[in-house]
Amino acid sequence: MKIMKILSILTIIVSFSHCGSNKFVKNPSFKVEKAVYNNWVGGQQGVSGTKLEIHLINAASINFDSLYFQNKITKVEVIKLDDKLQLIGHFSTSKRQNRDLILDVDPKKELQNTLPNLEKFPFELKENEAILSYKKGQKRMYFKIENIKEIQFVAFPSANRK
Repeated sequence: MKIMKILSILTIIVSFSHCGSNKFVKNPSFKVEKAVYNNWVGGQQGVSGTKLEIHLINAASINFDSLYFQNKITKVEVIKLDDKLQLIGHFSTSKRQNRDLILDVDPKKELQNTLPNLEKFPFELKENEAILSYKKGQKRMYFKIENIKEIQFVAFPSANRK
């Protein structure tokens, strides 16, 4: 599990290092049909997030990778709908404490704690803008999606305790 976290962090760092050298694609081969987001809260205190949905046309041959939105980054979930693609990004805004924190008299045991991500967000975006990262062939590309519409807030009920 820790190895996966380290690999994820390294992947993000490598993608950050390439962001400055790449320019945005102005006219991609795909078309954004619809882009919406909504904030949500979970049934437990402090659990919340944002869901970003992007509907694309003519995007079958593209390998979509990540979404950058509201100073957060996530891997994109791709769903094929007939002749369209739906991209979904889930961004956590939870304020719950990390329960894996190790506090010990022995500082060597505390070295197992994961370090916070102190990297600067690679893009300056408005609240309703996102960057879609994708590969076409072997080349990494970035497309800026503007005027993303905010839709209704969702509050999930808490589970009944038995």
